[in-house]
Amino acid sequence: MNGDDLIERILREGERRADEVEVFYARGLSVATEIKKGILGNAEESEAWNVAVRTVKDGRIGFSATSDPDRWKECLDAALASGRLATPQQWGGFPKPADLAGTPSAADGDLVVAVEDAARMVGELLSGAAEHPVEVVGGGADLARSYLAVANSSGVFYGMDRTVAAVSLETIREQSTGYEFDASPFLADIDARSVGEQAASLAARSLGGRDIKTGRYDVVLSPVAAASLLGQVLLPALSGRNVKAGRSFLADKVGEQVFDERLSVYDDPFAPGLGSTAFDAEGVPTRRLVFVEQGVLRRFAYDLKTGYRYGEGSTGSAVRFGSEGPGIGVHNLFIDGPQVKEPGDERAIWIHDVVGAHTANPFSGDFSVEISNPFWMEGGEPVEPIRTAMLSGNVFEMLGGIGGLGNDSRRVGRLTIPSIRLNNQQIIGK
Repeated sequence: MNGDDLIERILREGERRADEVEVFYARGLSVATEIKKGILGNAEESEAWNVAVRTVKDGRIGFSATSDPDRWKECLDAALASGRLATPQQWGGFPKPADLAGTPSAADGDLVVAVEDAARMVGELLSGAAEHPVEVVGGGADLARSYLAVANSSGVFYGMDRTVAAVSLETIREQSTGYEFDASPFLADIDARSVGEQAASLAARSLGGRDIKTGRYDVVLSPVAAASLLGQVLLPALSGRNVKAGRSFLADKVGEQVFDERLSVYDDPFAPGLGSTAFDAEGVPTRRLVFVEQGVLRRFAYDLKTGYRYGEGSTGSAVRFGSEGPGIGVHNLFIDGPQVKEPGDERAIWIHDVVGAHTANPFSGDFSVEISNPFWMEGGEPVEPIRTAMLSGNVFEMLGGIGGLGNDSRRVGRLTIPSIRLNNQQIIGK
């Protein structure tokens, strides 16, 4: 039984037993390789299924998922059973078929899920790392191809292909470590040798870092460091569910200047990226959403459930990860603005990454994180390593007055972001 036949069977049986039914289907093939002791260790090919069912009966929403397509009837039974325990809520129905506004850039026709190709990428990673005197302690290369579909009893039946190529490498030189990575739907975007060289370069150049005294300094967050902090704080603040529950710093600020006037934040689901799609995880057509325009807050993100509850309507922002049910998220979020070659050429601390961003308070924006691979930067170039220290502050206050944006935007997961210069930030050293 192919995927489309399976979806049709679940819909027909579900319609007989509930008011509405939704099926989310994913089937994928992947190859994962792992570097051990500086050489290619494991290489594993696997096939995965995910079938998720939502039912609606008398305003009660049920959900269940399975990784075994032969057990779809049990999955449907479990969804109906969970719905009987759910609290009835305001519900306006699953979406009806609509014209999709654009074409996603999510699949690479030339990407082949093959052990040989992944092994070649590992070889390039190691070749790049060999440019510096370091030890490779981990990493790997992954290739994946999948088909996703969402269908419901209102007539929606959308499907799309998705591909992923990803590499990562971790190196060490004495007490200094370096980690780099990259991921894209398109194999041609991945320069594995460059990723390996950068990971090794970070470890080699960080050796011999000096202590820094506690005080306030100008800092430059690399795209990786900026994405780590903002991903933990900004994304939850844009969720309509958190806004309505009073758990967002940005609640009740629509129309206000909340960030530096040079900053804009928008979700472009049709841009090439890991979240590129023409429909969201509930079958709602996606569209470009501007959340912050030149520092002014314009809107929040909603899925069906939250949109119906608060009378806001879905913004096509539902996403799913693994076997979880749909939730509010972003597809390809851009943090953008006027960029210069270097975000200020005056002396500053350049921070490659941060450790502990998950401890940042998503409601207040307060954070205190360890900085990873910091350097003194002069004339836009890292010139002298610094021993690790702590950076503390508040994300919303930081974004209220930035020092500038670099012209080095890169994709980090579902975020595309440049380096950000921040003036007068608190560094906790010795």
